[in-house]
Amino acid sequence: MWTDHDHALCRTFRFPDFATAFAFMTEVAAEAERLDHHPWWANEYGTVEFRLRTHDAGHTVTRRDHRLAAAIDEVAARYAAQ
Repeated sequence: MWTDHDHALCRTFRFPDFATAFAFMTEVAAEAERLDHHPWWANEYGTVEFRLRTHDAGHTVTRRDHRLAAAIDEVAARYAAQ
């Protein structure tokens, strides 16, 4: 579930290993590029953490962030189904 923390949408995803986390990140990168939104994220082994806010809107949460969050959830659901 996405939470609001420090004026950003935040969520952490956990995967069984680095290769799975990296594959997830690769798919999310393609979606982010398609949506013209480039998130802050961090990765350590099987954990990927996101913080979404729009820098050109004063670092506030916008519809763009919500659209990317929904796209990230769709990608994550495909990995959960594996």
